[in-house]
Amino acid sequence: MTKELWHQERVAIVTGGTAGIGLEIARTLSARGAKVAIGGRRNVEEYDSLSHEGFLIGQLNVCDSDSVRGFVDRVTAHYGEPDILVNAAGVSVHHEVCDHSDEDWDLVIDTNLNGPFKMIRACLPSMLAGGWGRIVNIASTAANTAVATHGAYCASKAGLLGLTRAVALEGAGRGVTCTSVSPTWVETEMLRNSIALMADRSGLSLEAQKAEIAASNPQNRLVQSEEIAELVSFLCSDLSPALTMEDVQVNAGAHW
Repeated sequence: MTKELWHQERVAIVTGGTAGIGLEIARTLSARGAKVAIGGRRNVEEYDSLSHEGFLIGQLNVCDSDSVRGFVDRVTAHYGEPDILVNAAGVSVHHEVCDHSDEDWDLVIDTNLNGPFKMIRACLPSMLAGGWGRIVNIASTAANTAVATHGAYCASKAGLLGLTRAVALEGAGRGVTCTSVSPTWVETEMLRNSIALMADRSGLSLEAQKAEIAASNPQNRLVQSEEIAELVSFLCSDLSPALTMEDVQVNAGAHW
């Protein structure tokens, strides 16, 4: 008998789920039958356009422990204990180390590393108690291959890989997996903002700057959010119990 890819009615939390990779992941998990909750820093009213898609939407600041706990409690009261956690919230800033302010450094580390830790800490106990759970952290090829002017981002994503491995070991004997997905450049609003900054500094047009980034991998293209979402969906499924402690690089043949 073929095992079902998905057990219907799994409860999933996707941070950063209001835009970009996170939103595409939320939509894909929902299409597989999961009950999906997404959170964002802005007021809930600003996400009205997503309300018709059936998500539970709430205000969530992953950097704040009280906000994290309150959001998870709300999800639990509405849907039940979370079975799936996808940490997709992330930020990046462009600074050389010598010009890096404490505020920007703290923002990136807080959002990209401390945030996933706080979300995992809030969701993991019920997964362990229930004997089933899937945690996927959206990292980056920058975790393994650095690039100038992205010191905080590279450091935060490298730390996220270490957190992933530790959580995978803690959950290994109790039905909980923890993996990371490390994309290269993905065509999102955040990347488009980065392209605009790069173009301003390089003097290139937006299209020329985008083409230069696409040419940095052998496929000569930008990865699409749908590609990441389908991979995450499989990692969250019932067919992936042995996939844990793994960092899956979606690199289009390149390391960045």
